[in-house]
Amino acid sequence: MKAAAANLLAGNLVAFPTETVYGLGADATNSAAVARIYEVKGRPEDHPLIVHISSMQRLGDWADNIPEYAIKLARDFWPGPMTLVLKRSELAQDFITGGQNTVGVRVPNHVVARALLEAFENIGGKGVAAPSANRFGQVSPTTAAAVVDEIGEYLGSTDQIIDGGACAVGVESTIIDCTGDAPRILRPGAIATSMIEASTGHDCLDAHIKSIRVSGSLDNHYAPAAKVFLCEIPTVGQGFIALASIETPPGVIRLASPRDDNEFAQILYSALRQADIQGLAEVVVTQPIGIGIAVAIRDRLSRAANGR
Repeated sequence: MKAAAANLLAGNLVAFPTETVYGLGADATNSAAVARIYEVKGRPEDHPLIVHISSMQRLGDWADNIPEYAIKLARDFWPGPMTLVLKRSELAQDFITGGQNTVGVRVPNHVVARALLEAFENIGGKGVAAPSANRFGQVSPTTAAAVVDEIGEYLGSTDQIIDGGACAVGVESTIIDCTGDAPRILRPGAIATSMIEASTGHDCLDAHIKSIRVSGSLDNHYAPAAKVFLCEIPTVGQGFIALASIETPPGVIRLASPRDDNEFAQILYSALRQADIQGLAEVVVTQPIGIGIAVAIRDRLSRAANGR
């Protein structure tokens, strides 16, 4: 971790695991290093990045005018799969925020990520900017092998990929706009609406009013090369992802059979990748119903169905 932290401080890129997906990290105060993230990912420059820190005590480095309900959220759900969007401090420059006056910050809940962030901060680092470690708009990686497949050819000899096993959550963090009088979910994730409202004592504002650009908010995103169809009956030769309780029709290629919604989220991206590995042209997904993380799954799949 000390060597990887020094590599970040030297301006290189380090891909590392979090509980959600693998991130492609750079020193969040180094404009040249951050520019390489955009280059490797093929990411639009006005698309903001999330800053990862080791603890909520570091939040004041990056954000100003933090509302009390945001502090409650941080106390309840950090470290964890939640990103808070706040008014930015002077430390958060345009190359991190996409030119906006807000910044997204989170404390990940993964032993490797936390160790890396702590080691980086111990040698003077302030935070690590880290979007998902994939080409822009494509399926996020949840294993180190998937990172290699996605961006290995774009990394330099001094960049690193840290293997921390498969990610436990499997879909990206909940992004919460904390710049108003009450929280607003900008991207659903494992931290659900009911959890946010119970923590803050506020009803969440209308999620459809989104004036802030955030990661993963485009209509077409998280997409494999295969065409994704939702809630149709699969036919011969198509891939199929559905809960284990749903049978596979004859001639259909079963890609995943999760037992519940949490496992569905955990294996979703790897199953979509498997479709491309097997050279399938089409994948049918029977989406989970209900609330909680099922909302995040449906969000990702609706974007994947729109293609790249």
